[in-house]
Amino acid sequence: MLQHSRTKYSGCPLCESTAFQPVRAASVAAHPRYKPGLPAELIWMACTVCGREFAEGYFDDAALALIFSESNAGQQVGEGYEQARWIAARMVQRVARHVGEGCWLDVGFGNAALVLTADEFGYEAVGLDLREQEVATLRRLGFEAHCRLMEDFETSEPFDVLSLADVLEHMPFPNTGLTAARRLLRRGGALLVSMPNADAFVWRGMAANPYHGEIEHYHNFGRRRLYDLLRETGFEPCEYGVSERYRACMEVIARRT
Repeated sequence: MLQHSRTKYSGCPLCESTAFQPVRAASVAAHPRYKPGLPAELIWMACTVCGREFAEGYFDDAALALIFSESNAGQQVGEGYEQARWIAARMVQRVARHVGEGCWLDVGFGNAALVLTADEFGYEAVGLDLREQEVATLRRLGFEAHCRLMEDFETSEPFDVLSLADVLEHMPFPNTGLTAARRLLRRGGALLVSMPNADAFVWRGMAANPYHGEIEHYHNFGRRRLYDLLRETGFEPCEYGVSERYRACMEVIARRT
């Protein structure tokens, strides 16, 4: 059986400092996406310069293909949509306060609740995901959808809204991802980012933090460091909210400068 390993970071993925050290280890063997041949343990590092936590390394394309070979429960297009629609609607309403119409690109669309609800609000919604089967399903429902990394995706016209709902923490180099997002957005367009907030009191209060065992996560962001990164990559944060999607999560809306 082919054994996959992580490509270890030689420096902090954000500040590039080589001053980092391991702070905890977590088992990922019980994770729904875990497959034999993948490392069963996830080592978390802490940068002593910027203070952020990140995984010891990231997976190559072959390992990612194995991880994404199946969809998690609740992540198939349309699954549980009637309930998910309520949460997605509140996300769309927050965005609509800043950009009320236009083309919306949802990256890593999961069960497509945000795509379907943005369409209901009148946006021209497009989905981007790495799971070929779910991309095909969304296309059959009449939506434009692409199986492509955001960094490799090209568009003839920039989008008015781009959403990264629980996506940025999955990217080996988040600054590269945000640079790609800026390229795909028009000036003044809205970026919606959702992820766990490591600065939140509820995060610190979780004795057995479930995010430490997330096989797909490479980073643990807090609000302050996320805001810094957004500004460094050409965005200005303009609204903070508590996400209803998962435990200890935040939602941030930023304008492309």
